[in-house]
Amino acid sequence: MEAVVRGERPPKVRVDDPELQHHQGAFVTLRTDGRLRGCLGRFVADKPLWKVVREMAASAASEDPRFRGDRVRPDELDRLRIEISVLSPLEKSEDPLNELELGKHGVYVKGGFASGCFLPQVAAETGWSEEEFLTNCCAGKAGLPPDAWRDPGTEVFLFTAEIVEEA
Repeated sequence: MEAVVRGERPPKVRVDDPELQHHQGAFVTLRTDGRLRGCLGRFVADKPLWKVVREMAASAASEDPRFRGDRVRPDELDRLRIEISVLSPLEKSEDPLNELELGKHGVYVKGGFASGCFLPQVAAETGWSEEEFLTNCCAGKAGLPPDAWRDPGTEVFLFTAEIVEEA
């Protein structure tokens, strides 16, 4: 990620830890002085976790569309905080309002070609109720109608995340 931000070629890395060889989805969230600077990820991985995290960190810093005109700059790197969310597999929910546990589950909604997600930690950051969490994900992230999560044509998936933060 640092190399990408500096416009350099990323270093070659070899990772032997067996835990990091599993194919798992992950999101990388970047913050500078508490302010969001990027957050991108994948739900499904076709490569080892360490490679997914490496790619998502670089992408969060350089490709998050919310920061198109304000990418992470080299002078921010010393203050940049990295949070990695290692995801469980997605589980389709038939009754998201009752199955969703705030702070434990993240949500991914998909309706037609539109989709959006909130990581589990968003519930703690916002203080939303279960209904607000689902509604804001539909309207604010996926661009769907606020109550789309109630529509049988909208798919709602729940997942958990193991959070790894810098000390």
